[in-house]
Amino acid sequence: MTLSRMPEPDRTVLDRSSAIIKDLETLVGVDGVISEEEGRRAFESDALTAYRQAPLAVVLPRSTADVSKVLKYCHQAGLKVVPRGAGTSLCGGALPSADAIVIGTSRMNRVLEADFVNRTITVEAGITNLAITDAVSAEGFFYAPDPSSQLACTVGGNLAMNSGGAHCLKYGVTTNNVLGIKIVLMDGEIVEIGGPYLDAEGYDFLALIVGSEGQFGIVTEATLKIVPKMETARPVLLGFSSCEAAGQCVAAIIGSGIIPVAIEYMDKPAIAVAEAYAKAGYPLDVEALLIVEVEGFEDEIARLLRDIVEIARAFDPKVVEASTSAEHSARIWKGRKAAFGAMGRISDYYCMDGTIPLSRLPEVLSRIAQICAEHHLKVANVFHAGDGNLHPLILYDANDEDESRRAELAGAEILKLCVSVGGCLTGEHGVGIEKRDLMEVQFSPSDLAVQMRIKSVFDPHWLLNRGKVFPLSALEASERPAADQAA
Repeated sequence: MTLSRMPEPDRTVLDRSSAIIKDLETLVGVDGVISEEEGRRAFESDALTAYRQAPLAVVLPRSTADVSKVLKYCHQAGLKVVPRGAGTSLCGGALPSADAIVIGTSRMNRVLEADFVNRTITVEAGITNLAITDAVSAEGFFYAPDPSSQLACTVGGNLAMNSGGAHCLKYGVTTNNVLGIKIVLMDGEIVEIGGPYLDAEGYDFLALIVGSEGQFGIVTEATLKIVPKMETARPVLLGFSSCEAAGQCVAAIIGSGIIPVAIEYMDKPAIAVAEAYAKAGYPLDVEALLIVEVEGFEDEIARLLRDIVEIARAFDPKVVEASTSAEHSARIWKGRKAAFGAMGRISDYYCMDGTIPLSRLPEVLSRIAQICAEHHLKVANVFHAGDGNLHPLILYDANDEDESRRAELAGAEILKLCVSVGGCLTGEHGVGIEKRDLMEVQFSPSDLAVQMRIKSVFDPHWLLNRGKVFPLSALEASERPAADQAA
């Protein structure tokens, strides 16, 4: 893939790389710096592996104080910095440049405090998403956001991208579940925002920082909400003879006022691949299926499932399979949870991420199929239908340069389609480099100028995650007057 480019590296920085590495080793110790080529290659990309570049060095701090020291040094030395969690970003959000220092938080993975009375947990940014639930499950709690990569992805990355997941329809995405953070700014200053309570005084900087993709600073600690587990949860599997009928059913369920825990969508190509791998018992003669899960007490669940099935009847489902036990529920979810990995067994794929109004779901699904067909590519759809967060999987051969280019072009058209129907470029994956140059599709020049001015308040020299989020054309245009004035 070649449609996105990064800013050219600073040759003066590359020329003094040996001295920079020695300085970093002095700050955090030799064991906290990775400088050899083989080690740096492990950090050359995130999950958008089509783009790769080894960084100048990698620093693995063990504390907020370490992060502060390193950022202060990089600020004074004019060095670019790329924050990194687990590297599961699908948009190139953690892609480094050759003259950048990657600061990874993976060693900062402790639970600092669990307060079950006030239903909060304070953790370091390098802890994995699933480890938070593991830490509180014995007391009957869980952490609601559950990205598909929750076994590996970390809280720091979840905060950067405002990650979601299957069960965020009811409980909200990351921004709805974080109460406070500790963040280190580019000059090394440590700032605490919010805290273990519902509403902090002053401006809501927390909402500004969550989803900012490492543009403002590096989050090192977070205080999060934890939620009591419900008595039980059960899904119903619904199979339809058309994608349009499935889409209309989703809109009808939400329109009825029922808020399930999750509504997941899979189309026929995804069903076939997932079933071949997971053997979940999915019907192969339907065009689309929904997994709709509700939770609560048994009598409440029974009532909700009856209501959902009654709503679905209006769209003539070919299959209605309500869970009758915990084992049955696990089987219904088995194929959905395995879908992305199963797809990787048969083809390379480009996983998109855009959001749309639910009322436009049927027509958008139809148009996505047309777009991919026009580019002579196949597509499979697996996504969080309840909140309109689409994840079309564009199938292509990564070793074929022409197919790779067509996959990117098709992806760009799909994202433009999402914006045109009243949606936006990203639901949970972020902008990174993938959608960076499409920001001008969603935002006016004035909108982008305001966002860039806010970035400049936190990071005046644009050293943090440079080359991401904002179109390079806008960045270069903003730098031109300063260059002209200097000349």
